[in-house]
Amino acid sequence: MHYELLYEVALTLIPGIGDVNGKKLVAYCGGAEAVFKEKKKNLFHIPGIGEKSVESIVSQKVLSRAEKELAFAERNGIRILYYLNPDYPKRLQHCYDSPIIIYCKGATDLNVEKIVGVVGTRNITDYGKMLTERIVEQLVDDNVLVVSGLAYGVDTCAHHAALKNNLITAAVLAHGFQTIYPSVNKNLARKMVDKGGCLLTENISGTEPDRENFPKRNRIVAGMIDCLIVVESAAKGGALITAEIANLYDREVFAFPGKIGDVYSEGCNKIIKENKANILTDVEDLRSVMRWNEEKKVVTRQMRMFRDFSDEEQKVMDVFGNENVVYLDKIITETMLSPTKIASILLSLEFDGVLTALPGKRYQKL
Repeated sequence: MHYELLYEVALTLIPGIGDVNGKKLVAYCGGAEAVFKEKKKNLFHIPGIGEKSVESIVSQKVLSRAEKELAFAERNGIRILYYLNPDYPKRLQHCYDSPIIIYCKGATDLNVEKIVGVVGTRNITDYGKMLTERIVEQLVDDNVLVVSGLAYGVDTCAHHAALKNNLITAAVLAHGFQTIYPSVNKNLARKMVDKGGCLLTENISGTEPDRENFPKRNRIVAGMIDCLIVVESAAKGGALITAEIANLYDREVFAFPGKIGDVYSEGCNKIIKENKANILTDVEDLRSVMRWNEEKKVVTRQMRMFRDFSDEEQKVMDVFGNENVVYLDKIITETMLSPTKIASILLSLEFDGVLTALPGKRYQKL
């Protein structure tokens, strides 16, 4: 039994806690296990933690349910990714409401260099099918991980297109691993895992694909990607919810324009018109905005020879460690410097060719 993992799963089962307050508990107490060993009187002093939650923590009844979940995961070959572990999606980790736990079926690396989400209506048209298949095929040279939701329509088409073009693809589910919804996609899901992809969910086994779970699922899709492509959407729908969340997370959003008056182009045209999405007509539109083309060019600007870093600059550089790309949030958190000071340092390092800014508040070490 992995005891720390037991407490990490149990943390998500505390009534009324949620992801934000759950992380707050971990921060105050020093770890998931420490939460369940904290004195009752101290728990009451933690902001946002109510009496019902405190009683559940103290009684430790959720531990037995957590034990069952660990056993279920072991029987079914499911990885359990805790939000502070290195295999947890780093892009998602920086989102304030990211899941404390993600259950993963498949050995996919969720921190590859380029991850693209593809979403859209369940009522995909022939036009939408053509666009989905074309854009996925065009992304082969970029070796992206394709993420979607395994739903009818655009999602299913995106997963199939990725498999056809030998791209790894991941599906985020709105239910537990006791089932696959829609059931018609069971074979597709199996093939995705067999080909190196994975299935992801924040839900424990037994959780049904109820309506309220789908918007929560959408935030995982939006958080774990670099950019989102909306293929087709009506004026309202899950794809637009995902696009809205992606904007909140500072992810780039792209949408294919459609004919005025077409029901399943209304949503795309709307978010393009409102400047909530970049217009997408060809993969080069995406590559240009994401600055992926620049990676193929020889960097002409060189770092000043033998450049010495100030103490504060060194703090920023230390955040990178062995990573080439880090988020601004991580730089702020780990350096403990003010945002204004960090902005000045980053500008100086950019000017000297040490770093370059990327979309989504990320910085790359040159």
